Amino acid sequence: MSFVHLHLHTEYSLLDGACRIKDLVKRVAELGQAACAITDHGVMYGAINFYKACKEAGIKPLIGCEVYVAARSRFDKEREYDSARYHLVLLCKNETGYRNLCQLVSRSFTEGFYTKPRVDWELLRRYSEGLVALSACLAGEIPRALMEDQYDKAKKLALDMREIFGSDSFFLELQDHGIREQQAVNTGLLRLHRETGIPLVVTNDCHYITKEDAYAQDVLLCIQTGKTVDDVDRMRFETDEFYVKSEDEMRALFPDCPEAADNTNRIADLCNLEFEFGHYHLPEFALPPGVTSAGYLREQCQKGFRKRFGDGSPELLAQLDYELDMIERMGFTDYFLIVQDFVMFAKNAGIPVGPGRGSAAGSIVSYCLEITDIDPVKYSLYFERFLNPERVSMPDIDMDFCERRRGEVIDYVKRKYGEDHVAQIVTFNTLKAKNAVRNVSKAMSLSFSEENALAKEIPNVLNIRLSQAVETSKALREQMEKDERVRRVIQTAMALEDMPKDSGTHAAGVVITKRPVSDYVPLTLSKKDDSIATQYVMTTLEELGLLKMDFLGLRTLTVIDDAVKAIHRHTPDFDIKTIPDNDEGTYAMLSAGKTMGVFQMESTGITAVCTGLQPKSIEDITAIIALYRPGPMDSIPRFLDNNRHPERISYKHPMLEPILQVTYGCIVYQEQVLEILRKLGGFSLGQADMIRRAMSKKKQAAIVKERETFIHGDPERGICGAVANGIPAQIAAAIYDEILDFANYAFNKAHAVSYAVVCYQTAYLKCHYPKEYMAALMSSVLDNPEKVAEYTAECKEMGISLLPPDVNESRDMFTVSGDYIRYGLVAVKGIGWGLIRALMQERTAGGPFTGFEDFCSRMTGNELNRRAAESLIKCGCFDSLGATRKQLMHVCGMVLDGVADARRNNIAGQMDLFGVGCGEDIPHIDLPPVGEYSRQELMSMEHEVTGLYLSGHPMDDYRAPAKAAGAVPLGLILSDFASNEGPRRFRDDQKLLLAGIIDAVKTTPTKNNSMMAYITLDDGS
Repeated sequence: MSFVHLHLHTEYSLLDGACRIKDLVKRVAELGQAACAITDHGVMYGAINFYKACKEAGIKPLIGCEVYVAARSRFDKEREYDSARYHLVLLCKNETGYRNLCQLVSRSFTEGFYTKPRVDWELLRRYSEGLVALSACLAGEIPRALMEDQYDKAKKLALDMREIFGSDSFFLELQDHGIREQQAVNTGLLRLHRETGIPLVVTNDCHYITKEDAYAQDVLLCIQTGKTVDDVDRMRFETDEFYVKSEDEMRALFPDCPEAADNTNRIADLCNLEFEFGHYHLPEFALPPGVTSAGYLREQCQKGFRKRFGDGSPELLAQLDYELDMIERMGFTDYFLIVQDFVMFAKNAGIPVGPGRGSAAGSIVSYCLEITDIDPVKYSLYFERFLNPERVSMPDIDMDFCERRRGEVIDYVKRKYGEDHVAQIVTFNTLKAKNAVRNVSKAMSLSFSEENALAKEIPNVLNIRLSQAVETSKALREQMEKDERVRRVIQTAMALEDMPKDSGTHAAGVVITKRPVSDYVPLTLSKKDDSIATQYVMTTLEELGLLKMDFLGLRTLTVIDDAVKAIHRHTPDFDIKTIPDNDEGTYAMLSAGKTMGVFQMESTGITAVCTGLQPKSIEDITAIIALYRPGPMDSIPRFLDNNRHPERISYKHPMLEPILQVTYGCIVYQEQVLEILRKLGGFSLGQADMIRRAMSKKKQAAIVKERETFIHGDPERGICGAVANGIPAQIAAAIYDEILDFANYAFNKAHAVSYAVVCYQTAYLKCHYPKEYMAALMSSVLDNPEKVAEYTAECKEMGISLLPPDVNESRDMFTVSGDYIRYGLVAVKGIGWGLIRALMQERTAGGPFTGFEDFCSRMTGNELNRRAAESLIKCGCFDSLGATRKQLMHVCGMVLDGVADARRNNIAGQMDLFGVGCGEDIPHIDLPPVGEYSRQELMSMEHEVTGLYLSGHPMDDYRAPAKAAGAVPLGLILSDFASNEGPRRFRDDQKLLLAGIIDAVKTTPTKNNSMMAYITLDDGS
């Protein structure tokens, strides 16, 4: 006897299935069942996770999907046919079946999506080979026909299905969940079996693991549909029988049809799909006939070598040959050519590209191909940290591009390799602790205040578990003890915690394949923009050997590019790539803590490290970036102390000095770990990187074994050991232990130095071209008023005045205007892009606007309405045209109405509303003698429409006396105590006189009945 579940929905039937894969496999093993299927609704998101979990537990995985079949054609997009779609269960027999199922599921999204992904009979006929089909639940087309008493139709459908899938691969699916309609359907299915010989199979439509999980799954459905458990008229399961049942329970459902249960095992025997992991499916780079990728790569590298190093040294040439040989041996030549190709496309198209990211900057090949712009020799970076010959794994070259133009690079790749060979990558949003509590609270009809009170008890700690929150919160435990509803909310939230809530698209990940992507993996559609994405996450794609790359948009590259373009208006020869890397002014600015707007250096904590270190080189900036993160942060005091007092630096052995002197005797980088293991212990760099990985993953057995090897060597592996290098065993042991302490936290120097270069470039621009840089910086954060306010305050600190927007001078973004920065129109509330573009075009074509009436006359019909006009008035856009803001606010409506009337009378453009009328039908409007608003009123208006004070600041009258009294700026104290990063400026018990502008104060009681105040400053912080 044996039974296999063939109809089962995991957590990847999003907000419908509640079977966690890990728990499901455990339950199947406990029941003694030798195989199990996954058949999520319309998707294959969980297929590989399920496969691996089953294999690990010794259970045979059956990969499938319960697809939606359109009533007529998958191309129908009419509401009347939306509800008329049917379920059909498909299971893969082999690799052919898997590929066909991928095609069906992919096309259900790319061709058939209409509220749900749908296939049709035409697709089923085309992609039926290698698949087993089951007639599905009550929502299947055959069961639906039987429910509607259309037996002949059901019989024809069944015979057609058998013709499509084959006599041994189509089964009539018997189910009994205690639902009345199933009795009639089962009677009809038995009759079909007798008359056609189509075999029967018994299934349970499993949506949760045990009967007790029915309630949690019901809540999950409520979260999906936006209903509550109390809603009478909502989608719900009629019984609690949709769980993973034992063989005895399943056979007891149909005791007169034992063959239906036996056939589950027969189907399992038919299905023998095996996935291959670690075998690469890289796309091929198109080359001329007779040219090999290895030869072409070598040729490109030799050209680049001459450009980068001239004749170079024999050691450098040998390193290049070594890397090329290794890349060719590993089969990655096409990979490097592909990356070089799209990077060079970006550079030739003027799209800013980052100097490097991640470990790729450690490769001379990457440097010679201009994929990276970091000299690995200059900064002691290692190829083996990037590509390890001891452990063959896919190289990982992630690229930073200008945030604004990143999409152009992806579009180029699609054109080059074909739209169907390139896809983005799915991600999943999960029900984390706080989110789970909020969603379950809503579903269980708790009030908003009750939901809020519970959610507030969950600490804002990354990846905290609900069980941890309950342990740490006495108030939460007390609420659970006193209130049964709260207890049930928390218990249900725990049952649903970490389940996928919905799918999204990875911000940067792109996969490129040799054959169409759907030949390897199923595809889905992005809800955001209808772009095509894989149904497997990034790590799964890598395991399957597909080429994944990150095309990241880095805002800072856009800022640098905009600043450089502004500089070129007066200094056309300026080149950011040739700036000196030892500029005293730049390092003095950083050492003084003037880091606002400098890439990677803005936070209070890292600024304190910067002022403490007083950086004098790119190496120093690199160290700051590497150290300022959890773990390495503990080394900062020693690092700073050694920097200030070089006499205190000590080394356990002289051989460590050349490796660690750049970081003042501290181990900071992974590359230093590799170098110590190589030079002192005699490991190859590849072997050293394997030890570093073992240390970072805390693989104790390997750590202990390699400790002995580091000290005494291993002749069989060609490792001499530290003792053979003249280092006493006791000292060698101490060095190894120190490496172990730091290896967990040591940072990838290749990445840190790449970002240090970008950091230095931004600092240099801020120091030497402050107006151009700050204008570009503020333009990059126009959608973030708080950041605009911060950078505006920094401009004032730097002595740069910010001019209000002006209809004749302002562009869309912030621009340099003489010795000032002119406000960008995009940052004015109530002004749309359409009006801004039209304004700039009209100004270019028709000349400057001569007055408010001229502006309204020329711009009406271009998204100009009263709200937009008043916003422009309030922030001072017309100040240069002669009228006061108060006068214009009085006549604004009349002018716009007059222009509209004139247009209707076909006399637009022939009037001067404030001067001489051009016809009796045009009312003459004089500017009223109302003067101007007060300074406070003007500032208030400006703040209303821009979030900033442009013509002054409320603190102006108090700044001098506050400074004389030794007052501390309010923003400084708040940022200091709100930060958990690094050293603070002030002590907890320090008495201070504070000065600043507070927009709002909100108080809330704390657990000990004191009051917590939330203060909002005038800059929004």
